[in-house]
Amino acid sequence: MVKSVATATALSGASVVITHRVSPVFQREYEAWLNEIGPLCRSSEGVLDWHIIRPVAGYTDTYSVMIRYQTEQHLKQWLDSPVRKTLIAKVSHLLVGEDSYQVNSGLDFLFMQGTQLPAKPPVRWKQFLLTWSAIFPLVSVLPLLVVPLLDAGGLPHSRVLHTFVVTAVVVALMVYVVMPRYTRLVWHWLHG
Repeated sequence: MVKSVATATALSGASVVITHRVSPVFQREYEAWLNEIGPLCRSSEGVLDWHIIRPVAGYTDTYSVMIRYQTEQHLKQWLDSPVRKTLIAKVSHLLVGEDSYQVNSGLDFLFMQGTQLPAKPPVRWKQFLLTWSAIFPLVSVLPLLVVPLLDAGGLPHSRVLHTFVVTAVVVALMVYVVMPRYTRLVWHWLHG
């Protein structure tokens, strides 16, 4: 697999998605390795959070590790660190393919979907327009659907609770459903 890096200024936050394909017969060993590298990564300078998406049995053999850092410099320090390189070498025999990762700044990952990854994220004004045009209909319609469901479920009628649930649904839809499809639909405009 090829490493693809979309860079940003050292002052902005940065995230990395690391993907490892692991044969089911080696997943127990890989999980032990995650328990070794996880604490080291989480204690590295500038780390904000670390999440793992594990494979679904019978469907995929891919682990995705998402790490967010305060700055791109912090992230690069971890990726290039001797500790990480040693641990990657230790697990390489368990992987199908190479250690593969993609670095993005801020919310750029929302706009960098698919296999045609450009050298840099789209300009901010296009990101703004695309995000706004996706969020506006969601925040206009979802409260009309979600709030009655919450009320029917017997939950207390609370503006804070309703806002909490509606925004969680909006963000989930944006990240997992809307933006991957929307960015593919307007790819040429977004990156042109």
